[in-house]
Amino acid sequence: MAEIARAAGTSVPTVSKVLNGGTDVSEGTRRTVMEAAHGLGYKRHPRRHRAEEAGESRMVDVIVGHLEGSWISRVLEGVERETAAADLDLVLTVADPAGDWVRRLLRRSTIGAIVVLVEATAAQLHTLAAAGVQVVVVDPGTRPPREIASIGATNWEGGRLAAEHLLAGGHTDVAVIGGSRPHLYSSARIDGFSTAFRDAGHPVPPERVIHCGWDRGAAREAATALLGAGTTRPSAVFACSDLMALGVYDAAARLDLRIPEELSVVGFDDVREAAWAAPALTTIQQPITEMGAAAFRMLRRLGGRRGEAAEPSAPRIELETRLVVRGSTAQLRRRPVE
Repeated sequence: MAEIARAAGTSVPTVSKVLNGGTDVSEGTRRTVMEAAHGLGYKRHPRRHRAEEAGESRMVDVIVGHLEGSWISRVLEGVERETAAADLDLVLTVADPAGDWVRRLLRRSTIGAIVVLVEATAAQLHTLAAAGVQVVVVDPGTRPPREIASIGATNWEGGRLAAEHLLAGGHTDVAVIGGSRPHLYSSARIDGFSTAFRDAGHPVPPERVIHCGWDRGAAREAATALLGAGTTRPSAVFACSDLMALGVYDAAARLDLRIPEELSVVGFDDVREAAWAAPALTTIQQPITEMGAAAFRMLRRLGGRRGEAAEPSAPRIELETRLVVRGSTAQLRRRPVE
């Protein structure tokens, strides 16, 4: 703690407050102390009372970035199913941008935390791990520290499956609507898709890959520009989420393009809205509910290792994606008009 205090330019009592979830510390100081602890590789010695408290806890924390859309509800469905079967309580927290959720976790007894769609920093996750709070990240957007476990899906393989489906339909002139550039799952989906097209001798031009930050409205505008008059129109679009695929539907409606007769569309996720679209959306299915359930099971396994020697790195599991063919894709019959 003294070394952390020197590195952070603060006092040992302040460091202690931060690492124990104290409230009377400014957010800037809290962030500096967490980063210093992370940089120094701080790991708290096991404390008997913390282990006892965790053993008696009947509570599992789920930290989410937001509650919008059905993707998050299906993850929660999987977690709740498992916690109910184990006769445990689920506590839901929406993460605030300031990071107050970390302090709240440090202050209470919990079996552990499942973190979903939260832009958590490496320092925040390290602080929790160093304090003995077990953490599992679901579908991490950035690579977690090696001591943090994660559950994800085979995003690269899913992108490849989407590409192979379009190639089998005769589509060689295609476009991609991607999510946020820094997110691992977006880049993996795009890379898997692009690799399949490159290997087939039809590389996707860089200008045909557009990033929209997972927003339906932004995807609509990007697709409108991509498909509008004055451009050579692609015969198919791969969207890295079903929500953005619906934005492509919006653009097609605006431009009077028929799906799939004049434009094929493939999404990713297989949320409920995909089956409700008209026509129903061909998509890459993530096992979303099972990801939540598997995250809880992993958390329980990690909790059973208390007092054992630390693993060199935490487990990372990817669950299989699969292609779900519906009505939004068709065999290419003719070259799209310009």
